[in-house]
Amino acid sequence: MFHLYFFKEVTYISFQELRTNSQIRISEVRVIDEKGNSFGILATGEAIKLAQERGMDLVEISPSAKPPVCKITDYSKYRYEQLKKDKENKKKQHVVVVKEIQIRPNIDRHDLEIKLSHAKEFLLKQFKVKFVIRFRGREMEYKDIRGPEMIDTVVKYLADVGQMENDPFKEDKIIIFVMMPTRKTTEAPKPAADQNTTKA
Repeated sequence: MFHLYFFKEVTYISFQELRTNSQIRISEVRVIDEKGNSFGILATGEAIKLAQERGMDLVEISPSAKPPVCKITDYSKYRYEQLKKDKENKKKQHVVVVKEIQIRPNIDRHDLEIKLSHAKEFLLKQFKVKFVIRFRGREMEYKDIRGPEMIDTVVKYLADVGQMENDPFKEDKIIIFVMMPTRKTTEAPKPAADQNTTKA
């Protein structure tokens, strides 16, 4: 049985709406303009008036600062640019595909080879492969022997395309381990021809 899992390797924080103009309740704020020039600390009402005189908004960009930092800017334009950056960041997120392969300790050799062949294909596609070895009933009696044997068989079979990501996780009736693709290596440059060699 194969299962497909997706998870993101990059933590992503999307744009959050900011307080503007009359939504800013604190009495004083530190103000910068659209070009980054500082006006110092102003009364919030005065800062809002200054922004309105320029046809812009007073936007609270750093509410946790003391006093909060506000920027005089066109909030609609600022919001559009931030959302555009969010969209670009989402495209850059690296998504890792993890395929799951389940194995029984008494699996037929031919069936095991088929599953390992699939695993090799996945690793060559730069997917990770999660192996789950399940033990039932009397199979539990030789779990400590058969488990390591099967892990060793899998690792050796896939050694040319992958390696174990972490130590196997062992629970009551299962052993889980993940094979990750071996990093692609670039071809070594060919040695330059001997310049002293002359043609016959």
